[in-house]
Amino acid sequence: MRTRIAVPDNNLTRLRIALTVFFALDGFVFAGWVVRIPAIKEQTGASASALGLALLGVSAGAVITMMLTGRLCRRYGTHRVTVVCAVLLSLSVALPPLTHSAVALGAVLLVFGAAYGSINVAFNSAAVDLVGALRRPIMPSFHAAFSLGGMLGAGLGGLVAGALSPTRHLFGLTVIGLLVTAVAGRTLLRIPAPTLSQEVPRQTSAPRPQGTRTRGLVITFGLIALCTAYGEGALADWSALHLEHDLDATPGVAAVGYSCFALAMTIGRLTGTRLLERLGQTRTLVGGGTTAALGMLLGALAPSVWAALLGFMITGLGLANLFPVAVERAGRLAGPDGVAIASTLGYGGMLLGPPAIGFMADWFSLPAALTSVAALAATAAVIALLTRRAAG
Repeated sequence: MRTRIAVPDNNLTRLRIALTVFFALDGFVFAGWVVRIPAIKEQTGASASALGLALLGVSAGAVITMMLTGRLCRRYGTHRVTVVCAVLLSLSVALPPLTHSAVALGAVLLVFGAAYGSINVAFNSAAVDLVGALRRPIMPSFHAAFSLGGMLGAGLGGLVAGALSPTRHLFGLTVIGLLVTAVAGRTLLRIPAPTLSQEVPRQTSAPRPQGTRTRGLVITFGLIALCTAYGEGALADWSALHLEHDLDATPGVAAVGYSCFALAMTIGRLTGTRLLERLGQTRTLVGGGTTAALGMLLGALAPSVWAALLGFMITGLGLANLFPVAVERAGRLAGPDGVAIASTLGYGGMLLGPPAIGFMADWFSLPAALTSVAALAATAAVIALLTRRAAG
């Protein structure tokens, strides 16, 4: 027996468009920041390890606020929280170029990370509700918008890197972010989140797991998200430095590295719905993790810039649908709490990865440190394979 959705179909379409815009804005702003990391590193005079510690501010701010954001979403609604966090994200991205030391950079990145982590929990929770209302596996399309935004943000950053200072560039992102939020936010504030008008009848067969088993499965999907998002964070913050310092690429070409990765993820996610319908979740997770591991080995160890760029693209294709599948499945198992737990683990991996790469780069080398992305992608594939029966 199907439930009825208390939001008209045309409003669901408008909500989908608005949420897609916010996903894209998030990727655009974040990528705009990461492509200017080399310039800000030089401005602050930070070593690789000091920069890694400063980047830990993003991780700390995000992880601390993610569970709190889940509570705020339950109290005030995912739509309101998404709009407020978008404003905070847009304002905070202008802060890093105003710093001149690693300590100050870490402090402002704490604020930026809090806004970034909060908006990701908020709009992922809103997206899970909308996926349930539409009854279609469209979660990859939202994350495709994030990747497209990242590609555009990185591409724009590469174009303006030689013409604009980081201060002017990131202030421009603030203006763009506030304008987009003002337009798309009106839809979220006017239309309530989809809700069920009647309760789902108790199933007579194959009941959903409850209690400890549900939480265990949610954490399992959260670990898959962590392993794969670690690679996203590492490539976002270190791909440009790897190309520029290890392979002697120009600053413009180095900025293209993350753009190639984001483009590949966009393509993979745009085809994610069909892929899931044909292969199922387990095969998608296992195949994606294996592909990403092989691609990252090429990207990290290749002797030329173009081979490394190819490796980044293969990695993007492999990682494309792992995070959306993990978060959406956790949300289906445990609702908003599942989204919050999986998002916290997943984005914790994305944001803890960069400082870990920084320490390993100082201990060994940056190419060797980047091979850890391949190791964790393979780990995600193994977890998906071993838990395929329980997840089913």
